[in-house]
Amino acid sequence: MEDAEKGFQDRPDPVPEVGEDAVTSVGATSAPAITEDERLELQEELSKVEEEIQTLSQVLAVKEKRLADIKRKLGITPLNELKQNISKTWQEVTTSTAYRRTSETLSQASLKATAAFSNMGSAISRKFEDVRNAPTFKSLEERVETLKTKITPSGPGSDPNNPDSQDDPQTESLSGQPEDPPTEDTPQK
Repeated sequence: MEDAEKGFQDRPDPVPEVGEDAVTSVGATSAPAITEDERLELQEELSKVEEEIQTLSQVLAVKEKRLADIKRKLGITPLNELKQNISKTWQEVTTSTAYRRTSETLSQASLKATAAFSNMGSAISRKFEDVRNAPTFKSLEERVETLKTKITPSGPGSDPNNPDSQDDPQTESLSGQPEDPPTEDTPQK
């Protein structure tokens, strides 16, 4: 175990990382030998720098408070600042090359899609017109008209042009309304 402790002690001190306190690096055993006068001078400089940092922090806090007061008096709220930042950012985005290229590409794609849908609609309309003019469709249309004429009664008191006319009992039974309520002798549908 003594060998392990001895091996550990033989290792040099680790190199201080960036951002480590100056105090820890000054007190390191691997620091170059300095005279007592140099050490006192460095300690004085250290305390002066620390005082300057503290003073600057206090000045910064006072300046930030003054800034907040000025913004409050001007009516500048955090929401207003956010809106301004968003507007500025949006303006920067819309003036960027990538945005312009994307916008142009989407615009061209939209025009092409519109033309394609228009052509497709025209083709479908022509096809429906062709089907409607076909002899088979005309024959079917005539048959439906004949059937409609046969189904619609043209007896006295009924208007063949008015499908709502219900003076005739045949019309009632055709419309799905029973003439009499079902009885036990009559089977229900």
